[in-house]
Amino acid sequence: MLEFNPSVLKQLYRPESDSHKGQNGKVLLIAGSKLFHAASIWPLTVLSRIVDMVFYASTSENNEIVAKMKEQFLNGIVIPREKIDDYIKESDCILIGPGLPRDGGQQEGDDDTKILTESLLTKYKDKKWVIDGGSLQTIDPEVLLGLEQMPILTPHQREFEILKSRIKNQELRIKVENISLEEQVEVFAREYNCVVLLKGEKDIVSSPTETVVISGGNAVMTKGGTGDVLAGLVAALYSKNDAFVSACAASYINKKTGESLFQRVGIYFNASDLADEIPKVMRELVV
Repeated sequence: MLEFNPSVLKQLYRPESDSHKGQNGKVLLIAGSKLFHAASIWPLTVLSRIVDMVFYASTSENNEIVAKMKEQFLNGIVIPREKIDDYIKESDCILIGPGLPRDGGQQEGDDDTKILTESLLTKYKDKKWVIDGGSLQTIDPEVLLGLEQMPILTPHQREFEILKSRIKNQELRIKVENISLEEQVEVFAREYNCVVLLKGEKDIVSSPTETVVISGGNAVMTKGGTGDVLAGLVAALYSKNDAFVSACAASYINKKTGESLFQRVGIYFNASDLADEIPKVMRELVV
């Protein structure tokens, strides 16, 4: 399996000097719950530093928290969940799932993650979707088949196991369970016409036609929230780039950011540090 070639980073979209506000990416973030607050703020932090506009839709409690932080993302708009449809239509890409309730974790006031995610995917088949966290743990993979633009899925190992267990085609499910992990990711991406970014010590990124492995990072990248940071980076890039290139580039940049922090502070950094460091690393790698 091929290792990722960093020269791909030069293919990433860069704003033109004469571009106007809104032309360089608009992303809707549907994230967070009454239990998980920071899981929605980490991807928001990354998104607000890369794209022109971020629309943030969470619980009323999280919306209030973020509204108080608004000076940190001047191009962000906090919206109530009932206004999601209006902002989906306006967005270049939608990230759904970080911090959304998993099965059995829903509390009073939370939306049902499975119903919310599958209904939006079904209603807005023409949009670019990045699916993470609670959404990955609750949806049936078959809902992906109707999408017109290739979705990006960002599971860790356990979430990928859950996705495989929900495959309705018994023959396909048996096939997937009896091949190597790399082949499982390839088959899943091909069967469901999606890009899978399987997070791990080595990330595996697969589209229906190509697969790469991305090495790097360090043990600190297992800390809570680092996957939410990565999801935000994926969505930011996907708003203006190809799905496979976006997933590969985000994985590589995220790992290099972890390495950059490790050189300075060793193992003593967290997801917030990672989100803050990404623009500095991107300046070296992309610009």
